[in-house]
Amino acid sequence: MKNRVMIIGGVQAGKSTLMNALLGKDGQANKTQALVYDDWIVDTPGEYIENPMYYKNIMATSFEVTHVIYLQDATSSKSVFPPQFSLGIPKIQIGVITKIDAPHADVERATALLQNVMSQGPIVKTSSWQKLGIEFIAPLIHLNSDEEIRQFVKDRDSPYLIYCP
Repeated sequence: MKNRVMIIGGVQAGKSTLMNALLGKDGQANKTQALVYDDWIVDTPGEYIENPMYYKNIMATSFEVTHVIYLQDATSSKSVFPPQFSLGIPKIQIGVITKIDAPHADVERATALLQNVMSQGPIVKTSSWQKLGIEFIAPLIHLNSDEEIRQFVKDRDSPYLIYCP
């Protein structure tokens, strides 16, 4: 199977904007009403994670992907994910913090919130508008093991990329 990633996160967290940035598309992102498949990315509506009734949709879609991005908005003071949510999805996990350049962004808080969701893995700090950190995501999707990902993060030594045990 070709590596494919599913992006999950809250409403207005930046999932579609991130997808557009990763695919090199310009312009304003539209509200995602249903699953959107575009090349190697599956974009999910924020309602899928904000309403536990839709968790089954996330679980079913996870069978179609190799990686899952858990997306946290740096301007939000809360997480939409239950603690350790990633343990229920046996896929390679990547945390992504969006809107790090926003006036009220709190990247440390967003990092801590993602660490409560993920059991382990990389966290990429991003700004889709300024293209900060975006360059690390696609290469991470091409990696297929925790060891490869750990080494990738170590080799980059970037302030936009950390590994959380």
